[in-house]
Amino acid sequence: MSLREAVVKEAVSWIGTPFHHAARVKGAGVDCLMLLAEVYERAGIVPHLEPPFYVPDWHLHRDAERYLEGLASHAHEIAGPPRGTGPLPGDIALFRFGRTFSHGAIVTSWPRLVHAYWNIGVVYGDATLHPLASRPVRFFSPFQEPGVSDQASGPPMLGRRATPEAGHLLSDT
Repeated sequence: MSLREAVVKEAVSWIGTPFHHAARVKGAGVDCLMLLAEVYERAGIVPHLEPPFYVPDWHLHRDAERYLEGLASHAHEIAGPPRGTGPLPGDIALFRFGRTFSHGAIVTSWPRLVHAYWNIGVVYGDATLHPLASRPVRFFSPFQEPGVSDQASGPPMLGRRATPEAGHLLSDT
């Protein structure tokens, strides 16, 4: 099984998990940030990550792109539709909610994805439908350039077993 397939398989296994802010227990509760942290860890892509504390509505009151900056330390931004060929299965879609890019989802087959949504839980989603349609979105990949392979693109990005010193998905800055 490729790394991309492992990520998608793990993401799908979380469907039905209730939403719970800052939780990370399959079947019990998870939010969109912790879903990414757990899926990529369980798929063997990153070590255990401990994001710093964040309040549920931080994205409504701050302009700092904390989620985006943290994610960028583990994956590289890729061009999405209509400019590029991405995203591919296992890549990450990061949507703007509130004032920042603050909602992460795992692509299964664009525009289909798996994400943890407030008051709903982990579900399949479609980026062409409400509540994701028309929201600004950026794409990130922990893998080498599309079409090359699904191997790691090098530290500190996802796709290679990283060391705990590699950082957090959500940065302190």
